[in-house]
Amino acid sequence: MADRRLKVFHTVAKLLNFTKAADALHMTQPAVTFQIRQLEEYFNTRLFDRTHNRVSLTEAGQRVYSFSGRIFELYDEMEHSIREMTGDVSGVVTLGASTTIAEYMLPFLLGDFKSKNPEVNIRLKVSNTDGIVSMVENNIIDLGIVEASVSNKNLQVDVCRMDQLVAIMPPNHELAGLDAITGQQIVSHPFICREEGSGTREVIAEYLQETGIKEEPNVCLELGSPESIKSAVEAGMGISIMSQSTVQKEIKLNTLVAIPLEPPLERPFSFVHQRHKFKVRAMEELLEFAKQYCISHPK
Repeated sequence: MADRRLKVFHTVAKLLNFTKAADALHMTQPAVTFQIRQLEEYFNTRLFDRTHNRVSLTEAGQRVYSFSGRIFELYDEMEHSIREMTGDVSGVVTLGASTTIAEYMLPFLLGDFKSKNPEVNIRLKVSNTDGIVSMVENNIIDLGIVEASVSNKNLQVDVCRMDQLVAIMPPNHELAGLDAITGQQIVSHPFICREEGSGTREVIAEYLQETGIKEEPNVCLELGSPESIKSAVEAGMGISIMSQSTVQKEIKLNTLVAIPLEPPLERPFSFVHQRHKFKVRAMEELLEFAKQYCISHPK
């Protein structure tokens, strides 16, 4: 029996969604359906019930899912054992990162890691913080790096470094000459923010609540990336709050002004992974390298 069919089955059974499984496996949905059909023919029984746009496991499917999980854990242990014996670091690590981290921190980190570990292939998935945490919970990715707190106590969360957030606006804005900006001043002006589920948006909401601001921000735009927010702020459509690390180029070009918040606002960048999941050697090496990178690059 081909391992590929079992891997496809295990992913569909875990997600109970053919479309999401296809995305996680980098396959088309018809290809996933074909692999499942082949496996069902091999066992001569249905493994999934598909009714009213819902997918569920049959009794046989539940048994195969139970065994497949144990099989893949043994595969991981076998690979880890051999890699440890030979000292070889290779394989594939699926990494997930929220948008700010993926665009402004990871290119340098992964570039350094690949130069030292050329045999490790890294697949990167980019989403907002909620999406990355969900991928870790469902074993779609091996390791996530997020920019907000994580509530799931079954996940291992290690703080990488602290990130300072600042208010940004065009140089000609009426607040641009201030040394610091309060939450009350923020909510008094049109505000551009990230989409629901974004770690940045969550941190800003918590900050305003903790500093006693009862009014909601006067949101004029919701955008899906730091680059789009910066462009909208540069165009004079509103002000925003962003990571200081994302606006260094614009500050040098004098297209944006960054002003500290009072009180200051910081958030953690954190590594997130399954607490009890067996880690292959390549993932362990990447996690340790990333931790050391954050220590040596605190900003």
